[in-house]
Amino acid sequence: MKLQTCPLIFILCVFALSISWATSDSSLGDFFHCLPKHSQSSFPISEAIYTRENTTFPSVLLAYIRNLRHSTTTTSQPLAIVAAKHQSHVQATVICAQQHGVHIRIRSGGHDYEGLSFISYIPNVPYIVLDMFNLRSIDINVTDESAWVQAGAIIGELYFKIAEKSKAFGFPGGVCPTVATGGHFSGGGYGPMMRKYGLATDNIEDAKIVNVNGTILDRKSMGEDLFWAIRGGGGASFGVILSWKIKLVTVPANVTVFKVQKTLEEGAINVLYQWQHVVPKLPKEIFIRATSKVINTITNSTSQEGKNNKTGQVTFFGQFLGQTDQLLSLINESFPELGLQRTDCLEMSWVESTLFFAEYPLGTPINALLSRPNKPPPFFFKGKSDYVKEPIPKEGLESIWKMMIDIGTTHMQWNPYGGRMSEISESDTPFPHRAGNLFMIQYWTYWLEEGIEANNRHLNVSRKLYETTTPFVSKSPREALQNYRDLHIAANLRNQTNLETAKLYGSAYYKGNFERLVRVKSVADPQNFFKHEQSIPPL
Repeated sequence: MKLQTCPLIFILCVFALSISWATSDSSLGDFFHCLPKHSQSSFPISEAIYTRENTTFPSVLLAYIRNLRHSTTTTSQPLAIVAAKHQSHVQATVICAQQHGVHIRIRSGGHDYEGLSFISYIPNVPYIVLDMFNLRSIDINVTDESAWVQAGAIIGELYFKIAEKSKAFGFPGGVCPTVATGGHFSGGGYGPMMRKYGLATDNIEDAKIVNVNGTILDRKSMGEDLFWAIRGGGGASFGVILSWKIKLVTVPANVTVFKVQKTLEEGAINVLYQWQHVVPKLPKEIFIRATSKVINTITNSTSQEGKNNKTGQVTFFGQFLGQTDQLLSLINESFPELGLQRTDCLEMSWVESTLFFAEYPLGTPINALLSRPNKPPPFFFKGKSDYVKEPIPKEGLESIWKMMIDIGTTHMQWNPYGGRMSEISESDTPFPHRAGNLFMIQYWTYWLEEGIEANNRHLNVSRKLYETTTPFVSKSPREALQNYRDLHIAANLRNQTNLETAKLYGSAYYKGNFERLVRVKSVADPQNFFKHEQSIPPL
């Protein structure tokens, strides 16, 4: 049942529910008894609670799962979801969960590659999900070029709201409109304007967070150490992010975008080889992403008529914060191998370019940015990441392509660095992947088959491609992006956060900033209430 069906006798309803859960977690009933005592009566928390007995529980849980791998019959499920409708609901959940020993997971948009915001790999530890999707207000202040954005707002909504207020401003977030700001910003948040303005987290001026005591803190009251930690160190280790104050950035009336595709037969390896040398050094206003995938071609020769053959294709997606003429002049001088033509280029407003990078069809109205899926996509996937500091030789690119063609179900996305990313210190925020990196790689392995056998087979495929690139990527540590969580690196799979295990993933995600994050955690949450399989441990 949903608790809002009997708000006037809330405690009696909760008591009845607690009896049914007594065999699994006797503290859960006490947790529900506690909630109304710590939330505002004008916003009944009963209306925010979904239990397994509620017929809408499955739809609420599935609505913010973005990977079919995390919605199988073997996936762990929470005992309940608190879909907070007011900040006092968040406070109450934290206070009561801590008082009654209830483990919580914190979800904002659900784009968690390993699902740690809504599932648990820790055996025999019942948990609830504190879901932030109802907290999605956005307040744009054009006068001081800022905005307050709640953690449950998706970046598509943010882009739309900014454009509604002014065409002169934008924000350097990611390209997937349904990612929510809670996790995206706290883990870094990169996109096509990062070479000009840095990451989303580099453009945060203030924040509001519920700490382990259930107190709401802003930048002044939380202190600079905690404010530093949540801007790239992952907010879920330190508290519950309620909202961010972001700094808007200026954009021209029109930007130029383009898409150029090259197959292996059309010299894709040579173009990608040159891309590594040239694109990180281009002016800050230019961003060119390279996406590599395997495609099928049909041979029409007499000997092989109608035969399907696999080949590689690289798609170069570009954005220039300026007009076409200037872009063509810059690219044709510095990167003629790309073969960019005027017919490849489109001028459009910045907000329209966000739809272009999200690969919506041309002409899609910008209100598509407001769309929120209500179920997982129809495929399973595994994501990984790497950083590259020296150009990969052509022989290396050929070996990578051979592996990709053998596998057939993987994508690689290459995102250029340089520009503003090389100007910000590694220790300015916990996000350390700055100067010295030419580009970042995202690996994406996907499949359609169901079952444990298919899952394990494709996870092994993902590992094989990752192993193939080992000679060409960063070392000691092998760096990775925290926003692309990867349990293959290391994970704490017990109800504690072992420091030695945490060092393995901590060094990959945060490099030398990990030790400072541990010190901040030790002050902010010494009893390690906020934890998951890859959280920051206290000393």
